[in-house]
Amino acid sequence: MNFEGLDPGLAEYAPAMHSALDPVLDAHLNPSLLQNVELDPEGVALEALPVQESVHIMEGVYSELHSVVAEVGVPVSVSHFDLHEEMLWVGSHGGHATSFFGPALERYSSFQVNGSDDIRQIQSLENGILFLTKNNLKYMARGGLIIFDYLLDESDDMHSLLLTDSSTLLVGGLQNHILEIDLNTVQETQKYAVETPGVTIMRQTNRFFFCGHTSGKISLRDLRTFKVEHEFDAFSGSLSDFDVHGNLLAACGFSSRLTGLACDRFLKVYDLRMMRAITPLQVHVDPAFLRFIPTYTSRLAIISQSGQCQFCEPTGLANPADIFHVNPVGPLLMTFDVSASKQALAFGDSEGCVHLWTDSPEPSFNPYSRETEFALPCLVDSLPPLDWSQDLLPLSLIPVPLTTDTLLSDWPAANSAPAPRLYLISGPNGGSRKGLRYQYSLQTLIILLLSSFLSAFSIFFFSGSPGDWGLDGQTPQPSSPRTILHYRRAPPVDAEILRTMKKVGFIGYAPNPRTRLRNQIPYRLKESDNEFDSFSQVTESPIGREEEPHLHMVSKKYRKVTIKYSKLGLEDFDFKHYNKTLFAGLEPHIPNAYCNCMIQVLYFLEPVRCLIQNHLCQKEFCLACELGFLFHMLDLSRGDPCQGSNFLRAFRTIPEASALGLILADSDEASGKGNLARLIQRWNRFILTQLHQDMQELEVPQAYRGAGGSFCSSGDSVIGQLFSCEMENCSLCRCGSETVRASSTLLFTLSYPEGSNSDKTGKNCDFAQVLKRSICLEQNTQAWCDNCEKYQPTIQTRNIRHLPDILVINCEVNSLKEADFWRMQAEVAFKMAMKKHSGEISKSKEFALADWKELGSPEGMLMCASIEELKNIWLPFSIRMKMTKNKGLDVCNWTDGDEMQWGPARAEEEHGVYVYDLMATVVHILDSRTGGSLVAHIKVGETYHQRKEGVTHQQWYLFNDFLIEPIDKHEAVQFDMNWKVPAILYYIKRNLNSKYNLNIKNPIEASVLLAEASLARKQRKTHTTFIPLMLNEMPQVGDLVGLDAEFVTLNEEEAELRSDGTKSTIKPSQMSVARITCVRGQGPNEGIPFIDDYISTQEQVVDYLTQYSGIKPGDLDAKISSKHLTTLKSTYLKLRFLIDIGVKFVGHGLQKDFRVINLMVPKDQVLDTVYLFHMPRKRMISLRFLAWYFLDLKIQGETHDSIEDARTALQLYRKYLELSKNGTEPESFHKVLKGLYEKGRKMDWKVPEPEGQTSPKNAAVFSSVLAL
Repeated sequence: MNFEGLDPGLAEYAPAMHSALDPVLDAHLNPSLLQNVELDPEGVALEALPVQESVHIMEGVYSELHSVVAEVGVPVSVSHFDLHEEMLWVGSHGGHATSFFGPALERYSSFQVNGSDDIRQIQSLENGILFLTKNNLKYMARGGLIIFDYLLDESDDMHSLLLTDSSTLLVGGLQNHILEIDLNTVQETQKYAVETPGVTIMRQTNRFFFCGHTSGKISLRDLRTFKVEHEFDAFSGSLSDFDVHGNLLAACGFSSRLTGLACDRFLKVYDLRMMRAITPLQVHVDPAFLRFIPTYTSRLAIISQSGQCQFCEPTGLANPADIFHVNPVGPLLMTFDVSASKQALAFGDSEGCVHLWTDSPEPSFNPYSRETEFALPCLVDSLPPLDWSQDLLPLSLIPVPLTTDTLLSDWPAANSAPAPRLYLISGPNGGSRKGLRYQYSLQTLIILLLSSFLSAFSIFFFSGSPGDWGLDGQTPQPSSPRTILHYRRAPPVDAEILRTMKKVGFIGYAPNPRTRLRNQIPYRLKESDNEFDSFSQVTESPIGREEEPHLHMVSKKYRKVTIKYSKLGLEDFDFKHYNKTLFAGLEPHIPNAYCNCMIQVLYFLEPVRCLIQNHLCQKEFCLACELGFLFHMLDLSRGDPCQGSNFLRAFRTIPEASALGLILADSDEASGKGNLARLIQRWNRFILTQLHQDMQELEVPQAYRGAGGSFCSSGDSVIGQLFSCEMENCSLCRCGSETVRASSTLLFTLSYPEGSNSDKTGKNCDFAQVLKRSICLEQNTQAWCDNCEKYQPTIQTRNIRHLPDILVINCEVNSLKEADFWRMQAEVAFKMAMKKHSGEISKSKEFALADWKELGSPEGMLMCASIEELKNIWLPFSIRMKMTKNKGLDVCNWTDGDEMQWGPARAEEEHGVYVYDLMATVVHILDSRTGGSLVAHIKVGETYHQRKEGVTHQQWYLFNDFLIEPIDKHEAVQFDMNWKVPAILYYIKRNLNSKYNLNIKNPIEASVLLAEASLARKQRKTHTTFIPLMLNEMPQVGDLVGLDAEFVTLNEEEAELRSDGTKSTIKPSQMSVARITCVRGQGPNEGIPFIDDYISTQEQVVDYLTQYSGIKPGDLDAKISSKHLTTLKSTYLKLRFLIDIGVKFVGHGLQKDFRVINLMVPKDQVLDTVYLFHMPRKRMISLRFLAWYFLDLKIQGETHDSIEDARTALQLYRKYLELSKNGTEPESFHKVLKGLYEKGRKMDWKVPEPEGQTSPKNAAVFSSVLAL
């Protein structure tokens, strides 16, 4: 409420001009109000006083129901209907708050909020009420207890507050800024500068923040940035009140006159769709307050300070018959509010009286109110007296509520034992104990203990009496009882802190990763229980914890991530929230994207990444080529996610993949019916075999003249050199004949000992032993014997001739038998680690007094952390393999201690000895809610960090589709078999990168742009719509190329309708590129296309989108098409060459085009007319409207044509350079854009239909083609 321009007699009530009134009898008090009031000689009674009896209420018509006095003689400053309970809150000019319950206005609570300032605004929250005074914000419970008291700057003069969400609050006043306060931390999080000071009223819709200023202006601000989007100059004097509903804004205020400010009887009404004023509404009262009361219609309630109320439509005429009168006790109404249900109106007057008007006899303030908690009557006096000396007195005389919860008095026996008194002896630098003697409380001892670690004092604890320990100045006796120390182990330091830490001397500095709450460290109460491991987390919702207790085990970062789609698709989805690194994640919504984790593993193998990108062949669906294209995108990305749509498209066309059951149906993938662990292990074997076959083709492709050959000259492929292990398979028959065959394999499968599940004794079995057994496998089987000439039982053994550079292992943990084996071995390994460190600090050890000094040492803390990190670990970080002279193989676990003992160069110097380091683990996450998922732990090498971040170090990361997070190295080998099951392991030889040429030579040359034959059988030269580039036209760096693409739909969008009528996208439609057009951007042939390819597809097209794409059925069929038909790979190579050469693409909506084509284009090579002709926080403008407005062209008449669109985009870019003077005059261009948006709103963004449609889309092209 703005008090400027009101009756001068109310000057004493204006909070901006005078201080708040004291709660004494007011001079303007109506004498009739005091007839039934007994005034205390020392003050005024504050009990509620009924003014008049209830009257009969006519249904549907507002009438006065009740009136009460909140505070006699003290004006009401604000009223507010509680949004959660059936209560009405009233604040006075004396800083007193009073609440009334229900329509009968029964007093509920009354308390003092501020001793000197008036209450200016009230806001109800779920747990309490917010009160705003001049420079104080107080949050109090409904009973009056203070939750927090936030003091603002003394120079502030606050008038309004706005709750933007459940925990964020905006506070404004007469100063030139608005504060944003976080209610959870009770801290100021943001301070927004306000160009026009004096924000006294704030409102919010789903589009804007509305700020009403004392100058008479109303500003519309952006919800995210709080910047001014629009401003209405409503009144020349001052603003009194305004309200917003739907697309309408109504305001009342004061206008400047010669004699001063006068109340304006014209309400200003604004249309928020057009952002302009409509016809003002003339009313018959002097408006001071107004509110929309949308019941059947959007009617307005206009209230004057004299008590007149008028209802009218904001777009109609005001009728004098719709006026009713409120009978205030005082001369003026001071406040007005409407309940959430629109059934009740509350008025507060200058004499402290509150009037409730309703439209029904039994109104409700809220549609759904919760029950109000009332104070229980005291029952102490009614209880019988109890004599504690009577042993037979029944305790049932004491009433106890029936409850099934644990009572507070049910202490554990350990906590019920009497605690000994603790004494402290301190001596400087650990000196004599004959020093000071103190007796402390437990809190003081904790503080002294913590401070001792940072000081030069030694602290010792004793239990018992001072005489037992010689604290009277004598030395403790040997028979003294020993002290048992119980401490809580400190949690390990966050891996992100260690990764980003910079050391200055012995002090490390790192930015706060903000992964934990401030000043709170989580700890476990049950350290001995196995189920409470370091990864246990409590789910967000307690529902179903007892029914499915395993759900709480899955850490949040390991759960399946999904993309939330909105109207803008992926544009407003915050991928940075899941990935704060510069590495690229992969999107999971594409069919068969379960292999994303394995694609990341192959990418972070440096030799594989380089060698795959150097490969190029003429095969249409080559997985090696498509994987190289995907790796190139991952190289270019700076943290933005990529998608492997083209790779998975080629993957689905390979018959072997379908035969192996690697192609999942959408329903199976969504429901999680397939066994993902088995699936990814089969996929691992398949992809290595397929890449090996693809890279064995040594012929230089003729279609791509710059492809180059393979890296190896022999018949083996590079994949074979990296992964292949040469073996001898020996078959020994019982007749004595032996057959030896040479073979090779790309990976190994773990073979576990027989009867491992029945062995409960905890027998130790190293991973190296199991691996050796799996590599040098020996088994009995039926085989053909040439000597016996029949199938005979034979003993099959396997000997290793050559070890691979990359050791790939499928874990094959597909049943409870293997899972129990991993779990048992991890427990045995943990027990052995505990025995190894039995002489050091452990959580169950009893300490002598001399061990106290070691407790505070860094070695002791690191020791505890290392023991915690050994839980659920059986897998070694390194293994050592040695080839023996008798074709045997020795395998053992290799640790850092072994390396220090044998020397770091031992493995390289000694022939046949190799050390393999763990590089990646792929795990299966068991989660019944989502069907499970696959994630990867990858040790990212120095070369990747050097390219992305400019630092040289190694770090383990978790890759969960588009979620990427650094982790501690022990987390990569910790497997809690209840939810985290190992599937694939990758070990690499040390110094592997030095053995291979890691230079990437782009295999794509300019010859891909030259003329090529069409796949269509019926294509004729007369149908050619483009002219290929000549040798003298080859593009250079910075050349302009107009680009446009058209698409067809392969799978429809999957969406659901919510209960409120809104649509939620579950899975977006799957698009496939159908036509790609590139137009020359300079030279004598500017505007002539040099690429106009129709893309052949083997997948079923659901919708050709002919109206928007111009693609018709049959255009993509090689048998009947008359277009220039080609493969996606061929056109993809053309675009990749243009990107690599450095051209700049000009188009409209290129972001979506490149996304569907599956290309990663640097931002400085994209000139998108969508963003060139766009104002912030405004709608995107179509190419058709831009062409009509700027170029006077009418395009896209019946269907879209990519040639026409690409050429139009080029012309628009030339127009942009002309209007903005090559970007040197942004202000003048901003005026042009403003005129564009004004014209668009007037035209409703529709281009007027032409009188005679003569589409020039092909005429200019054909004429130019014929001329050439």
